[in-house]
Amino acid sequence: MAGDRANTKLPRLGLSKEQQGELAYELKHLPWIPLIIIGIMVFAAVFAPILAPYSPTKQTLRDKLLPPAWQEEGTSEHLLGTDILGRDILSRLIHGARVSLIVASTALLSGGVVGGALGVISGYVGGKVDTLIMRAVDATLAFPTILFALLLAVTMGQGLLTVVLAVTLILWARFARVTRGEVLALKTNDYIALATIHGCSSIRIMAIHIMPNVFNTFMVMLTLHVGLVILTEASLSFLGAGIPPPTPSWGQMVADGRAKVASAWWISIIPGVAITMVVIAFNVFGDWLRDRLDPKLRQL
Repeated sequence: MAGDRANTKLPRLGLSKEQQGELAYELKHLPWIPLIIIGIMVFAAVFAPILAPYSPTKQTLRDKLLPPAWQEEGTSEHLLGTDILGRDILSRLIHGARVSLIVASTALLSGGVVGGALGVISGYVGGKVDTLIMRAVDATLAFPTILFALLLAVTMGQGLLTVVLAVTLILWARFARVTRGEVLALKTNDYIALATIHGCSSIRIMAIHIMPNVFNTFMVMLTLHVGLVILTEASLSFLGAGIPPPTPSWGQMVADGRAKVASAWWISIIPGVAITMVVIAFNVFGDWLRDRLDPKLRQL
């Protein structure tokens, strides 16, 4: 009877037994732990005002330096403790996730789109255009990201725009170089030659025939660079060139507690652990995505 019921459900699902087996295999081999960590971060960032028990900038000096709830002097009112100004660590951690996500999504999309487009143009057109774009890429990659961001912070001042601009101006070169390499391999294919013979313009060939074929590489690079952007933003905030206080930022939270690591470890260690977990989660997910989208690396 159970087998008959299962067979009757197959047409409704539109999946054969082989397809269901493949689906079960894919679900089994998903990187669940990284996905859960990423999901928690995104959920916290989107619903930060609802999830945070307190305002991230609210100062209560009588409650300063309270340890996490599981320690002897901790309290359930502040599950992860408070900092030197009495601000709730959990609330600042949740709102800090929103800042990190905004910086990562904005910088990656802007830098990725610009770099990807220039990489396609460089690889397909070639000649002097390719030389000019690649020399700009080399010059950009040779300049340290942190130093560049510090210079921007001095000239433009601290702020979200400074961090996004600094990361964007560095990331575009990475996307351009990788995309160019993909285009150089793609433009030798027969369908590109056939499109040229049929009179397709260069813009149409790049837009219709080349860009869709580099999309997988683009998505893998986006995923792999999320961790780098979050780490860069945290480093800049730690050095005082990123998000200015009192706006909560994971890097700024680490910097706030560096003078009291021995006596109030939770101020720096907890946001430091959050940065580490998120960066590793995005890197692992990016590696998995690369393996799944690249037929040469796919292992079934």
